Amino acid sequence: MDNQTDFEKIELRAGRRARIGRIVTYVLLSLWGIIVLFPFYWMLLTSVKSYGSYNAERIPAFFTLSPTMENYADAFTQVPLGGYLVNTVIFSVITTALMVVVITLAAFAFARLEFRGKNVIFTLFLSLMMIPSELVVITNFATITSWEMRNTFMGLILPSVTSVFYIYLLKENFEQVPDELYRAAKVDGTSDFKFLWKVMIPMCWPTLITIIILKVIECWNSYVWPRLITDDPSYYLVSGGIQEIRENGFGRENIPAMMAAVVVVSIPLILLFLVFRKKIMAGVSRGGLKG
Repeated sequence: MDNQTDFEKIELRAGRRARIGRIVTYVLLSLWGIIVLFPFYWMLLTSVKSYGSYNAERIPAFFTLSPTMENYADAFTQVPLGGYLVNTVIFSVITTALMVVVITLAAFAFARLEFRGKNVIFTLFLSLMMIPSELVVITNFATITSWEMRNTFMGLILPSVTSVFYIYLLKENFEQVPDELYRAAKVDGTSDFKFLWKVMIPMCWPTLITIIILKVIECWNSYVWPRLITDDPSYYLVSGGIQEIRENGFGRENIPAMMAAVVVVSIPLILLFLVFRKKIMAGVSRGGLKG
């Protein structure tokens, strides 16, 4: 009886510690969630405050009783935010489509084809990741300028149509496809391109979806290169457009209108991540596993 009583006491203590541990974990996660989400809440709150009420606040208010959508209307009527969004969509779609073609063919070549010096070439290829991005930007700027492609979509797109990291990620994923499938396909007379299209891509589709989503987010947030290569407002993307709006649009003092423009720019990426978050996590985790 004493032994049974001691065992029950140990179980109770263990259960109590587990509950306390879960409570502490949830409290810490909740606090961290509040810290992370608060800037988004403040951005949204500020965007629905009128210019007068915002400037009248001596102490910032954490809520408003008279929200207004006027700032959102101004974001599309007083400044060319719609044009910036269209430019960004065009840039993101074309760049992502071209990059997917390039990295898919490159990853397939490194994963399945046999040619002299493949491992050496791939090692040298990976070493490109060690080159500082600033050096690449300088080289790309000199090249695009010499080709007279400044203030063109082609100049914006060309330097972004490949990625060493995405090629590596997709190659690792392609190598998880059994070699027996490739050998059987070659025995049946299937071409490499048909095998890639009919077998490799469908089997590795989650990773490709992840790469596409991450590339779209990267293009949407791109700032340094578009600002460097374009000085014509008709080719501005949303990242550069927000800065242009701040400098020459609403002005530095009209913070609510600026926040409305930022909310409009942020919503597509937030929705994209929320819709495809499971595919992103699954694709990245699958790409990191091998065997």
